[in-house]
Amino acid sequence: MLIIGIAGGTGSGKTTVVKKNFEQFPKGEVAMLSHDSYYFDLSNMELEDRRKTNFDHPNSIEFDLMVEHVKELESGKSIQEPVYSMLRCTRSEKTNTVEPRHVLLIEGILCLSNKNLRDLMDIKVFVDCDSDVRLSRVIKRDIEERGRDTFQVLKRYEETVRPSHIQFIEPTKQFADIIVPQGGMNQVAINILTNYIKQSLKTH
Repeated sequence: MLIIGIAGGTGSGKTTVVKKNFEQFPKGEVAMLSHDSYYFDLSNMELEDRRKTNFDHPNSIEFDLMVEHVKELESGKSIQEPVYSMLRCTRSEKTNTVEPRHVLLIEGILCLSNKNLRDLMDIKVFVDCDSDVRLSRVIKRDIEERGRDTFQVLKRYEETVRPSHIQFIEPTKQFADIIVPQGGMNQVAINILTNYIKQSLKTH
């Protein structure tokens, strides 16, 4: 199994990069894990308090479980990936079955911040993007998908998203084997990454 980690700031275009790579391989060749699925369950807290949680901090993610799941996939076993609701900030009782494949894509803003997870990766990618572009995408996404208004999004961006990006996410760029500038809009860089993955598969 070839394990690839794809990190980058919130709204940088990671999902687009993952999707475009996913499309380049035959069905059944690629599996994906998102660290958004591994946020700790906050059902023991009031909803208002849940929404104040800093989801851009490494402590918000159950990395131990994620590492365990990656190891199980690597050994040929299927896993039950948690299902997380960013609207309610809780885990569902349901899970998604993920089967081992030739390629495993691990996507998330902080997926290069955890050494145990990072050490399992064969290729580490950082998707880079200007902060103003990321902010506009975050505003659009959080209003449409997470039930926040513009004021709430900007307040959260100023108080947690931007400081956490500077402290926890941007520094992980140093661990990247490949940096994709301009996020998901950089088709040339995405093609280079895809070809690199294909070449690595031949020798892995």
